[in-house]
Amino acid sequence: MDTFHLDQQLVRRHFGRAAKSYEQHDVLQREVQAALLERLDFYTQTPQRVVDVGAGTGRGSALLKQRYVKAEVIAVDLALPMLRVAKQHSSWLKPFIRVCAEATALPLADHSVDVLHSNLCFQWIDDLPALFGECVRVLKPGGLLAFSTFGPDTLKELRAAWAEADQQPHVSRFLDMHDIGDAMLNAGLRDPVLDVFRYTLTYSEPRKLLEELQGLGATNADRTRERGLTGKSRYQRMLAAYEAMRVHERIPATWEVVTAHAWGPPVGQPRRGADGGEIASFSIDSLRGSRRT
Repeated sequence: MDTFHLDQQLVRRHFGRAAKSYEQHDVLQREVQAALLERLDFYTQTPQRVVDVGAGTGRGSALLKQRYVKAEVIAVDLALPMLRVAKQHSSWLKPFIRVCAEATALPLADHSVDVLHSNLCFQWIDDLPALFGECVRVLKPGGLLAFSTFGPDTLKELRAAWAEADQQPHVSRFLDMHDIGDAMLNAGLRDPVLDVFRYTLTYSEPRKLLEELQGLGATNADRTRERGLTGKSRYQRMLAAYEAMRVHERIPATWEVVTAHAWGPPVGQPRRGADGGEIASFSIDSLRGSRRT
């Protein structure tokens, strides 16, 4: 698996700063959200608790509340400014709860969630064992996890253009579908199904893409990124390299989107540890009445 580390404080800061501009640039996010909601058709029960991880400005949370009117819907995000903006999508008729927390440390009881939903958030978490371990912890047995994330071909044109200018990482890296699937299985999630979709958005010039990324908060948060300002000459070289990719008078940008769903395992199902060994987990209640020495 490709190893890289994200600066979580920077991720929080980028998205906090982008809270007010986010919905001016979220065309792709809305498109992916619509496709992700279709995965919820696999869940045929009536959920009591639905959690939206990486809820951002709350559009997805509102759609979940619209779909599951009687359920408690909780919007979770690590950026408090995003949750403040999300209030506008939470109506008094169809309200949802807003909670500031990290995806790897959800303030939720074990096995308390029926549907765990996340639209284009998991790519900002570099510790997949912790992430999917937390999903398993909070999901009820048979509960549904449905999420989307970015794959490694995302922004490949921008990455190639920067490579013409220098050898520094300017574009965030994203994990391959197979690495994600392996991490899901290792955590103990049941019957994972993953699909890859590619979207191509086009722009009048490279700067328009860069403005959109900044408006979304989706800028490079790799810990190995170069600190300080990028020199003007390198920036101009990158723009020139990207201009050479122009097709039909437009600048292309590829977004590789992985969508997936899986099911919460039965309590006590073994999961694989970091060393490959199996770990079984049982609640204290399930051990009551057993013989202890």
